[in-house]
Amino acid sequence: MTQTPLPGYVPLAEVVRSGMREGVHYGAVVGLSAEGEISYARGPVHDPMFPRSSAKPFQALAMLRAGARLEGTSLAISAGSHSGEDFHLAEAEKILSDAGLTADDLRCPADVPGGKAARAAFLAEGRSPSPLYMNCSGKHAGMLAACVAQGWSTEDYLDPEHPFQLLVREATEDMCGERIAHTAVDGCGAPQLAVSLVGLARGLQSMRLSPEGSQERSVPEAMSAHPEYVAGTDRIDTELMRRMPGLVSKIGADGVLVLSAPDGRTVAVKISDGDAELRARTLVGVTALEALGVDVSPIADRLTTDILGGGAVVGEVRSL
Repeated sequence: MTQTPLPGYVPLAEVVRSGMREGVHYGAVVGLSAEGEISYARGPVHDPMFPRSSAKPFQALAMLRAGARLEGTSLAISAGSHSGEDFHLAEAEKILSDAGLTADDLRCPADVPGGKAARAAFLAEGRSPSPLYMNCSGKHAGMLAACVAQGWSTEDYLDPEHPFQLLVREATEDMCGERIAHTAVDGCGAPQLAVSLVGLARGLQSMRLSPEGSQERSVPEAMSAHPEYVAGTDRIDTELMRRMPGLVSKIGADGVLVLSAPDGRTVAVKISDGDAELRARTLVGVTALEALGVDVSPIADRLTTDILGGGAVVGEVRSL
């Protein structure tokens, strides 16, 4: 185990119920100007952290660099964390089929749909868990397509020393502008690379501001154009990108979120308690975008989160 000091997370949001503070969410948040300067920062934004699924755009870039023929919806789902809806499964299967592979080649765990409606249909129809339902199956399908394009082995594509995973490492360091601090295993079994919160924000910003038609820029463009493939019906990433055209939003597990405006102004958030109820990271991120001067009026209601009691609103989670 790597011994690191406890991070100096700071209070970012408070939970107020019926006029009394009930709790506080601690974490860190950074905001980059369109020129790449740190214009907003709270907490240990330079400390290593795991971006989790917020790092998927870098993994998708590695797929393109390896020669995977991904575009539009296939590129969006390769950089996404889908809900296991039927159209998600169809897209992941198409990526695999085009590469001459099947769901049996996936090395992510078997799972059930994450979306409420999709899960209800899954249970009603008596389906069985499958790696295709796992929220990262689009990413894994894209990884496999990249391996086929290069003639690399597909059985061990999750090994950190596999040529594809080394390419992911190179793409991540290239975009984030820093060395990987630590390598772990993500929930889907893929290598997870630690960078700083600044590095995460800089990485997505670098891709957004890359030349028109470049592989780097094509990833966030596909995400913004096809938000339902990045997340799914009734998911926060999808909602934010639909309501604020041009925005790129990518949530990561354990309290992470990265948001990037069309002109490149980008924020990255880490909530230290994991934000399991998704009630803090979005409002902290949108608040940071607003502090950078981004017009967040289309999603201004996301500057707070309602607290319910007896089925009625009795308080809110709000920025500190």
